[in-house]
Amino acid sequence: MQRHIVVCAACLFLAFATPSYGADGAVLTAQNIISAQIDAFLKDDAQRAYSYASPGIQQMYPSPDIFFEMVKRAYGPVYRPGNYAFGRSETTANGVTQEVLIHASDGQDWTALYTLERQSDGSFKISSVHMIKSAPPST
Repeated sequence: MQRHIVVCAACLFLAFATPSYGADGAVLTAQNIISAQIDAFLKDDAQRAYSYASPGIQQMYPSPDIFFEMVKRAYGPVYRPGNYAFGRSETTANGVTQEVLIHASDGQDWTALYTLERQSDGSFKISSVHMIKSAPPST
């Protein structure tokens, strides 16, 4: 009986530890990567934030410091979000597009459309972020 419990526990661990490549697993993986990069921005950890960028982005911004400065200038709401939540997502054979709803620290609302591409090793990297400023509510 005790051996059965240990085997079941090991199976559960493997089931949750093994990356899922289904649509739901890809979306969850993408959301975890986005959250980890935002956490790196909040902690001013340029190296870790840069590690989530795709090879194409890293080619455009050849060092973590250059990448970090670009994000600070062009993507302030992502660099310092007041808070954020995940919206709609779409999976393709090559990756995930994830909507991120951001309430920036200045009070402005934004939608960030992240595109993550599946790499040759099966991992995902952020290949683009498109920012859309939300219109103020009409009164």
